[in-house]
Amino acid sequence: MQYPIWKIEEIRHQLEVVNGKSAPDILIQNATYLHSHLKTWVTGNIWIVKDRIVYAGKELPATMEGTEIVDASNQKIVPGYIEAHSHPFQLYNPETFADFAAQTGTTMLVSDNLPLFLTMENQKAFSFMDKLRELPFSFYWWARFDSQTELEYEEELFSTKAITEWIERPDVIMGGELTGWPRLLNGDDQMLYWMQQAKANGMKIEGHFPGASERTLTKMRLLGTDGDHEAMTIDEVEKRILHGYAVTLRYSSIRPDLPDLLKEIVNKGWKIFDHLMMTTDGSTPGFHQDGVMDKCIQVALDAGVDPVDAYLMATFNPAKYYNLSNLHGVIATGRLASLNFLSDETSPTPISVLSKGVWIKRDGERVTTFSGTDFSMFDRGDLTIELADTDFQFSMPFGLEMVNDVIIKPYRISVDTTHGRLAEDHDESFLVLIDRNGKWKVNTLLKGFATTLQGFASSYSNMGDILLIGKDKQEMKRAYESIQQSRGGIAISQDGEITAKIDLPIGGGLSTLPLEQLIEKEKELKLHLANHGFRHGDAIYTLLFLQATHLPYVRITQRGIVDVLKKQVLFPSVMR
Repeated sequence: MQYPIWKIEEIRHQLEVVNGKSAPDILIQNATYLHSHLKTWVTGNIWIVKDRIVYAGKELPATMEGTEIVDASNQKIVPGYIEAHSHPFQLYNPETFADFAAQTGTTMLVSDNLPLFLTMENQKAFSFMDKLRELPFSFYWWARFDSQTELEYEEELFSTKAITEWIERPDVIMGGELTGWPRLLNGDDQMLYWMQQAKANGMKIEGHFPGASERTLTKMRLLGTDGDHEAMTIDEVEKRILHGYAVTLRYSSIRPDLPDLLKEIVNKGWKIFDHLMMTTDGSTPGFHQDGVMDKCIQVALDAGVDPVDAYLMATFNPAKYYNLSNLHGVIATGRLASLNFLSDETSPTPISVLSKGVWIKRDGERVTTFSGTDFSMFDRGDLTIELADTDFQFSMPFGLEMVNDVIIKPYRISVDTTHGRLAEDHDESFLVLIDRNGKWKVNTLLKGFATTLQGFASSYSNMGDILLIGKDKQEMKRAYESIQQSRGGIAISQDGEITAKIDLPIGGGLSTLPLEQLIEKEKELKLHLANHGFRHGDAIYTLLFLQATHLPYVRITQRGIVDVLKKQVLFPSVMR
């Protein structure tokens, strides 16, 4: 379901421009642009009135008084890029991420709603989304059907009333992603009902099926899933294509699969590019140092993908898939005026960007900075917990062992946890998860995170609860007190000093810094973690994955330590 974009009087004015009675706001002359339907480059003139292309073709307007005239000779123009599977809450916030992304040509995000759904009432979330729509940028959203962790009151939170309100919003175009898909296979008709509601509203359903068998893919397709972004091998791509899935290939800080997959697709001569999209899948800040979707397009070009197909995977394909090609992904009459001006077709990072008729970047220079979005609805108050010695008592017989970025197994604890500090000749650390409001806690050990890290604290977590990790109980407390002062953040404490910190004052999970500055802060934090023995791919994702019950085998959650496969609480959280 879509809402009308332009009012009647606006449409009448657009017709006056076509009839020669009024002048367009912008005229792009001598434009060589990619036509998404013809799949070729065409030459002509593009007339723009406010945020809409009112004509694209050979003709020039009869009236040009007051028109801004742009000569696009020696340039190539493509539609604004679309990030089809975005998580714009990875330390950055949606405004700062969109501001950065637009400078590199990405002018539309299809974004995860989970952080909004879990932390605020729907009406506050919708107010925030409405404010974002005022930016010269295009935001669309998902509607999640499960929490991706174990919550105290998940049944109350994920109610039919709450989810229906999301489904009925016209800017919510996707259901999922379905991290809780095993519940569907086990007969969860409630989730299936929500999926059917979403599909009746014209939405797509996105899966989350890493390593899924052909039988599972078949069943999930019958249940209504339309697409999946979890293919990690060429065989997994083929399985999804054979069963009629739309396939989104990842190039992310956790799964940089895109280069190898595209090379294999090219080598096999598969003509499947119409059914492929690309995503950076919520990568952490540093991964974006060299771009967003322009980065994915460059990977495709380097892999030998035909340039037209490379650009369509990040423009027309997602627009068509989400039934939005009447607005996005096509340079033609009636579409939103979101255009990227390239020096040539082999250079996807634009020299100029026009988004919804507003110049974002011009001749390599920033023109517009996004600002002014109200983040007050994210406010969760001060961190008022005062840690006590009893918060650092550890008596659990087993801990969590990080095998890699995504796999955590149980292991039997053999070290003495009664002292205030663990030895540095092993990779076991204290781990505490404490309710943000101080009601409960879970204490255990974490193996494989670091070797010499004394104190680490983070309010960046699945639900904004507090994670404490480290070898030294006093340094863990000192790190917490540091983030407490800034109303949230991530901090490292070593030998009585805070050696690295990222302030996250928006709800305890999001930064206010421009992405360029946040990248440097994150780089410093990760360097310190590496120096203290962190050896996995992405430390920021580790903080989320510790609680993520869609990954094997055990996780630490609000309900306690959970066996993911059996859906059992092995050791419950305890009241403080």
